[in-house]
Amino acid sequence: MFVIIGWTVALAAVFGVFIAHGGNIAVVLKALPFEMAAIGGAAFGAFIANNQPKVLKATAKGLGQCFKGSKYTKARYMELMALLYDILQKARKEGLMAIEKDVEEPHESPLFKKYPVVGSDHHVVEFVTDYLRMMVSGNLNAHEIESLMDSEIETHHHEAHAAVGALQRLAGALPAFGIVAAVLGVVNTMGSVGQPPAVLGGMIGSALVGTFLGILLAYAFAEPLAGLLEQKVDEAGKELQCVKTTLLASMQGYAPQVAVEFGRKVLYSTERPTFAELEKHVKGKK
Repeated sequence: MFVIIGWTVALAAVFGVFIAHGGNIAVVLKALPFEMAAIGGAAFGAFIANNQPKVLKATAKGLGQCFKGSKYTKARYMELMALLYDILQKARKEGLMAIEKDVEEPHESPLFKKYPVVGSDHHVVEFVTDYLRMMVSGNLNAHEIESLMDSEIETHHHEAHAAVGALQRLAGALPAFGIVAAVLGVVNTMGSVGQPPAVLGGMIGSALVGTFLGILLAYAFAEPLAGLLEQKVDEAGKELQCVKTTLLASMQGYAPQVAVEFGRKVLYSTERPTFAELEKHVKGKK
């Protein structure tokens, strides 16, 4: 929703000022379809050539997420920490082996079913169960698991940022493609040099629309989408950091209620629940 609002404001400001200063919008509109076809087609072809299929797929998925609200809300984080609390509490009371079945079959586990939002997110479930499985096996210490967690989160971060990088490269290329379209327009104008000045002026104006369009598409459309997608990627990484901090605190001997407090502290302040809110939620889910 905010993406559409932002684009609307940008276009209204640019074209509104142009018209208010006496600009002939008809010249822009006449050239727009041809310049858009040239710039858009060249940019799309270069985008395909520059990225692997998996990056193209990730970018398409990421663009869809840009038009949706963030799923990483305070309610989601409270559910995640309540799930971790319940698992750690069960392990503390009944022993680590008591959660083995929950870890091996999370989709059949009453604990995971109790929290459908995070319990249905396979990335979160896989991350949680993988490290709980290591905790149950007892073969790794906290430092070794922390190093492994950091490596996995870093891999996830780089993988998710591939789509961001692809959009940023596209934004950097669009002004150049605008210049290419403008140069072709000038070449076309030079081939009609015998035409009256009024006709030549219109042709030159149409050619310059290419430069304008390439810059506008880059900095009003592609670059903002890349920035927004990067923010969403960082939010996804923050959720994994919360799980990491909570599980490591538990491995170091802290009680479940203290371990989830460690996890709560790493969240962004805008989505972080207060201590009282989290405690009330956890008690309400018992």
